[in-house]
Amino acid sequence: MTGWEIAAFLLCVAVATCAQSITGFALALILLGLTGLFELAPLADVANVATVMALCTAVIALRGTHDSLDWPMMRWTVTGSVFGVAAGVALLAWLSSNVVMALRLLLGLVVIACAIVVLVRAHPLPQRSSAASFHGFGFLSGVLGGLFSASGPPLVYQFYRQPLALDAVRDTLGATLAAGGVIRLVMVVASGQFSLRSLWLSALAVPLAMAITWWLRRHPPAWRRETVLKVVCVLLVITGVGLIAPAAQALWPWARMGA
Repeated sequence: MTGWEIAAFLLCVAVATCAQSITGFALALILLGLTGLFELAPLADVANVATVMALCTAVIALRGTHDSLDWPMMRWTVTGSVFGVAAGVALLAWLSSNVVMALRLLLGLVVIACAIVVLVRAHPLPQRSSAASFHGFGFLSGVLGGLFSASGPPLVYQFYRQPLALDAVRDTLGATLAAGGVIRLVMVVASGQFSLRSLWLSALAVPLAMAITWWLRRHPPAWRRETVLKVVCVLLVITGVGLIAPAAQALWPWARMGA
């Protein structure tokens, strides 16, 4: 990477970390979307970096939250996530080796879909969802986590519908996402998919991400969360379109040949 590419990568890290600190999600989506849009690094490596960043920033964000965690909800979700992460990591390895443009197209579609899901206001449920429901959302979250380290949106939708205190929902969501990150990291390292480039980019990104997270926890901005959420989702949609357009253009001749 050139000096300009490193600077651009760190700028993407800063934007993604700010969005994560304010909204509680979107770190991986924005980081993968922006770096993929400007082709700064392979998507598989950036997904690994996003996993490491999420785990390191979670250490700061989850400090002192043990008593507010809803352990049954977290346990049910993580159980489903294990199988989803395995499927997602395997699919990522195949797509990265065989159909890189298809991976970019899929990422663009996922980014836009997640933005839409998060913008849709979920009505609170009269009672807690079943364990099977958490298993299902955990599996879907795990697939997205295994593919792109972007497991948040399905769980944001599921968790914020539950009739629980806001602190319990937020902290349990953060802890569940961190647990999924640990599972993903173990699987990619064990399968040999954590490259030296991933390690180097993580070494660049983590100090900046932790510094921004620490600062924003002590000096939270005065912006309304709803406004920031809409801005982040608009950014995700623009990024998603920017990923889809060139990927679809590149795949179109291939699809016609296949037909």
